[in-house]
Amino acid sequence: MSGTTQFRTGRRPEVPGVSGYLEGQLLIAMPGIEDPRFERAVILLCSHDDRHAMGLTINRPVDGLTIEALLRKLDVNPGSAPATPVLLGGPVEPERGFVLHTDDVAPTPASQLVAGGLALSATREILEGLAGRRPAPRRAVLAIGYAGWDGGQLEQEIRNNVWLICEPDEDLLFDEDHEHKWSRALAKMGVSADRLSAQPGRA
Repeated sequence: MSGTTQFRTGRRPEVPGVSGYLEGQLLIAMPGIEDPRFERAVILLCSHDDRHAMGLTINRPVDGLTIEALLRKLDVNPGSAPATPVLLGGPVEPERGFVLHTDDVAPTPASQLVAGGLALSATREILEGLAGRRPAPRRAVLAIGYAGWDGGQLEQEIRNNVWLICEPDEDLLFDEDHEHKWSRALAKMGVSADRLSAQPGRA
């Protein structure tokens, strides 16, 4: 998309059958995915190596749950926290929360750098930043749960045409047009959603 920041991945050693480790890339679910939890999912891969892969779904808002409301549940004064939706990051450990954000605030030792310009944090400090009581990142989303794969599982799913892969940009990651993120991610690859044939797969 014009006018948006492209995030580039860092280290990408070879993975047989795939172009390399995919940390910092978007996974786009193909039509016909057998697991309904991932139907039309767009997932940012936050970590990927030969032992595991972990990502956050960025287009599944939790009905009726905002960042402001979640901070109250966590006994964090919401202050000026936005009333934007909390995302369902995935089906694994839905009791855990993660903040995906731009890296323009000083990272804590607990923060994980995902790719150029992105970080993942799960600390009280980042929550207080969202509430306006500490320096806040320029853009951020809060997700509960995550998507996870064992070593080699994601690579096999990609070979089976379960996922397409593309570069993220800030709007896809952080804006609130969740309904159209799947088709927008496909459009970045020059793929028309209404012409994409359903492919069998597993996730």
